[in-house]
Amino acid sequence: MIRKLGGIRLPHLKGTQISETIIQNTPKKVMIPMSMSMGSEAEIAINIGDTVFVGQKIAQSSGALSLPIHSSVSGKVSAIGEMRLINGAKCKTVEIESDGEQTLSADIKPPQITDKDSFIDAVKESGICGLGGAGFPTYIKLSTKSDIDTLIINAAECEPYITSDCREIIEHTDDVTDGIRLIMKWLDIKKAIIAIEANKPEAIEALNQNLENSSDISVFVLPESYPQGAEKVIIHTVTKRVVKVGMLPSDVGVIVINVSTASQIKRYCDTGIPLIKRRVTVEGDCVSKPCNIMAYIGTSARELFELADTNFSKVNRVIFGGPMMGISKMSADAPITKTTNAILALAKKEYKPQTACIRCARCINACPLKLMPTEIEKAYNARDIDRLKKLDVMLCMNCASCSYVCPANRNLAETNQLAKSIIPKG
Repeated sequence: MIRKLGGIRLPHLKGTQISETIIQNTPKKVMIPMSMSMGSEAEIAINIGDTVFVGQKIAQSSGALSLPIHSSVSGKVSAIGEMRLINGAKCKTVEIESDGEQTLSADIKPPQITDKDSFIDAVKESGICGLGGAGFPTYIKLSTKSDIDTLIINAAECEPYITSDCREIIEHTDDVTDGIRLIMKWLDIKKAIIAIEANKPEAIEALNQNLENSSDISVFVLPESYPQGAEKVIIHTVTKRVVKVGMLPSDVGVIVINVSTASQIKRYCDTGIPLIKRRVTVEGDCVSKPCNIMAYIGTSARELFELADTNFSKVNRVIFGGPMMGISKMSADAPITKTTNAILALAKKEYKPQTACIRCARCINACPLKLMPTEIEKAYNARDIDRLKKLDVMLCMNCASCSYVCPANRNLAETNQLAKSIIPKG
């Protein structure tokens, strides 16, 4: 039996949705992490003192889920260091001092694509991963052996503040639809659906005009609900299919690709220029001039905040991503990565202490998968792994809807993640 999916209403705060993207000037320096997507850290292929060029491969993929990494600027390698990731691990970084010339690498040329395998190889070499924030290597999704009848293009962008995907659709509609057609062609997918929330009328109109005579690509207007863009949720909303625990979308005949990812695939196939820059929404209550900026990978977030006239004296938190599922950073000097769709500068909010659960069930009603966060909390505190499995905690997508609605201010989302971590793999 298919359960009705829940969700919550959030303030949109999409003030940058109608503002044309600002093009960042070439930064004086970039610091490029060797881990910017799911999978193994890439292996550095250059040395300190080397001269590098735009689009040059500076790190090789090192594992099944790993991606190559390319220089976003031309200049000289000034340092090879380390940075700490959100999970506590460290990854290597390559620091490049720009020469300001932005000279393209001599290796840059459009890929030769003749079949599905060469298309997938090209996507891998481009360094493209999910640009909606998850960072799953795109070539892995496209490598499925399952029969796929539906390609879903995720343009939901349901978190507050973030408008980078919306602006991609408005400013590069042809790239979006052409990228979708490339995926459909080489994977032999007959139908594509662009799923987009109703609060983006300009983007919806641009897509409808572009697809006026199209019969194989359609626009599906989603209700305004969070977390509408989560993979399992969007699949259910659009197709009514259920991706159960342990299943992949391909197991139900679907592939889900972020809209900006599709657009980037098109540009790489045309030019051979890999993923070296991306659009970033710069927002928050400390930002005087919220905007979207086309930024070079490895640029310090501080540079983008400065372009947006940010009052750093009021900043209490810097978040990469949205306020619900984003990651707090220790410093505004953290670099922009492939998965950075937004950076937020937020002032301090009043702390609300936790109180006892009042058994109101708001968390259950809010959960898009109808999990029971309070029961998961009890099972986690008791370290009852069997109970956690029965409660389907592994389905949790960490959307934080439960914590958002909890009148007792309990850390339900955090507990769900901790609970998932104690369940043995396999």
